[in-house]
Amino acid sequence: MIRWRDGEVLSVRREWAGTVELTVRTKPEGDELPALAYPALVGRPEPGDRVLLNTNALALGLGTGGYALVVALPDRLPPDPDFPGHLVKARYTPLQAVVQGADEQDSPHHDLLREADSLDGMPVVIADLHSALPAICAAVLAARPGTRIAYVMSDGGALPLWFSRTAAELRRAGWLLGSVTVGQSFGGDLEAVTLHTGLLAARHVLGAELTVVSQGPGNLGTGTRWGFSGVSSGEAVNAVAALDGRPVGSLRVSEADPRPRHRGVSHHSLTAYGRVALASADLVVPDLPGPFGDQVRDAVEPLRARHRVVRVPVDGLLDALRRAPVKLSTMGRGLDEDTAYFLAAAAAGRYAAALLGDR
Repeated sequence: MIRWRDGEVLSVRREWAGTVELTVRTKPEGDELPALAYPALVGRPEPGDRVLLNTNALALGLGTGGYALVVALPDRLPPDPDFPGHLVKARYTPLQAVVQGADEQDSPHHDLLREADSLDGMPVVIADLHSALPAICAAVLAARPGTRIAYVMSDGGALPLWFSRTAAELRRAGWLLGSVTVGQSFGGDLEAVTLHTGLLAARHVLGAELTVVSQGPGNLGTGTRWGFSGVSSGEAVNAVAALDGRPVGSLRVSEADPRPRHRGVSHHSLTAYGRVALASADLVVPDLPGPFGDQVRDAVEPLRARHRVVRVPVDGLLDALRRAPVKLSTMGRGLDEDTAYFLAAAAAGRYAAALLGDR
């Protein structure tokens, strides 16, 4: 199940929060590969170090995961960590990691979260893909500068938040006040056992006014009705509603995707919101022009039976998107190649910001 390689670090290419990008040479093949190491898990590799690699992502040609991953520095193991936590993530795998959950008994936040039971009406924007995160933030901050935005990352895609350069850059730019990783994902500013406690931690520990929920980079889809990691969008609607939050559904929309099931409104959104979400959400429909805009609006009409479908104008949003501190990209397509996708996410951000008003 794992393609193992032995290698040597040739150089450190760049770094971002929690991650070191390397060039390695495999032995005995002599192939030079890009690789990622998470120092909190394996220690910090340096040029000349021997590394043990997992090359599955490279062999499969994964679009977001085209790296070998450093599993260990067998000749220079890191010291034992001194950690207070008891939450085990990636449980019962060879790289299970122990973290401190915001909700566990020894956490300084336990007393605050023990009785926490409400999001106090906080808007929570729910998106299928991680690539929607910067577009949502761009629109929120354009409409309401200074809004305190938290990011809650579920475990449908990448498990380490460190893999996301987008999240790291948004935090560095001050667009995110912090992050919470839930379920089996890890590496956020806060850790939580479930999406429910992750949302409560975003509200009551981080002090978020607005939260964005999505899976990490590298979503999984099978081309079947139910076999895709984005079903968690519907489950997130239920969690937000159960906690007295305001679920805002961001639609996955594309005019450029070559796959018919994702053109117009993706079947991921139609299934997650139409079948999985049992609570009502505000589903934001971007007011796009022309026949494509009509197609998007018509596709969402059946969802009115359960949800509040709201049309949001997109004028001015393109300028806001171009000001993002990160490169916008979804499925290898940038802002100019799939403008409708990013406008749909931004429209959800604009609507959520309006819910906050002046509070």
